[in-house]
Amino acid sequence: MAINKELLEILCCPKCKGELKLCESEEGLICDACKLLYPIIEDIPIMLIDEAKRIDTENVSC
Repeated sequence: MAINKELLEILCCPKCKGELKLCESEEGLICDACKLLYPIIEDIPIMLIDEAKRIDTENVSC
């Protein structure tokens, strides 16, 4: 099951409060400003900065 679009619209990056976008594979939410990937585990976005993975937003392969 994909993440609810209404939920995606209200979520923001907990670090910078910026916009998040859903990764193409729907494995996580990406903040382009912070270059962080917040994982989605069992359809629940894990919005903890300590759990986020640093990514290269130009070469995201999630």
